[in-house]
Amino acid sequence: MSNPEISYFGLQAYVGTTKHMGGFESTKVLIELCHIGKDTYVLEVGCGVGATACYLAKEYGCQVIGVDISKAMIARSNERAQREGVADRVKFKDADVQDLPFEDALFDVVIGESVLTFVKDKQRAVRECARVTKLGGYVGLNEELWIETPSAQLVERVRKIWDIKPDIPTSEGWMGLLEDVGLSDIDMRTYKFDARREASQMKRYDFQDMWRMFYRLLYLYINNPDFRKYMAGRKRLPKDIFRYLGYAVFVGRKSR
Repeated sequence: MSNPEISYFGLQAYVGTTKHMGGFESTKVLIELCHIGKDTYVLEVGCGVGATACYLAKEYGCQVIGVDISKAMIARSNERAQREGVADRVKFKDADVQDLPFEDALFDVVIGESVLTFVKDKQRAVRECARVTKLGGYVGLNEELWIETPSAQLVERVRKIWDIKPDIPTSEGWMGLLEDVGLSDIDMRTYKFDARREASQMKRYDFQDMWRMFYRLLYLYINNPDFRKYMAGRKRLPKDIFRYLGYAVFVGRKSR
């Protein structure tokens, strides 16, 4: 078993999981607000290991394209699509949300879950999401935000834990990014950390998924000292972190 890149996303790709605040419950909110149905053509940016894209194809029967900058994530996504029998309805390719390889006004809906938080040029990324969305279509995001202004020390600790190099916006900052690219009727739903909602992450995986994740983590812990060192530096969250850090689901309609 080859060693993964020791980073937040490198380890997720190796294990075969994708995480975002709010878990599967926030995914369901995003789907509902974007009015996704059987005839919806969906682009998921930052698709990770393909859990949401495959869920959409399986449960709604719609056509989905997932993109991610990580080739390892795309490989996991293709494995999942084959396992779940949806390879005819969902396709994956490596691409950057800041430079999407699609023509204008192609998709009915573009979604992203905890993706733009990690992107340096967020305005460019949101503009690309809007560009490839049809007039009247929806752009939906679930992203981290600062509920209250944190200390500089807390900002640095959060960046280290989750490998977040760019700044995390406030809700007003996110709204401004969406409005500037011609999205209107924006529905914003802000949430604080809730353990029950976070636990819903597991609802997107079956028993075999869980077993594979457990085995890979155990193998890595036993055989890779760099992984043990990495995890030791991240096992303790800063006190009161979730007083300041939350997330929101933003869905806007393309009006121009």
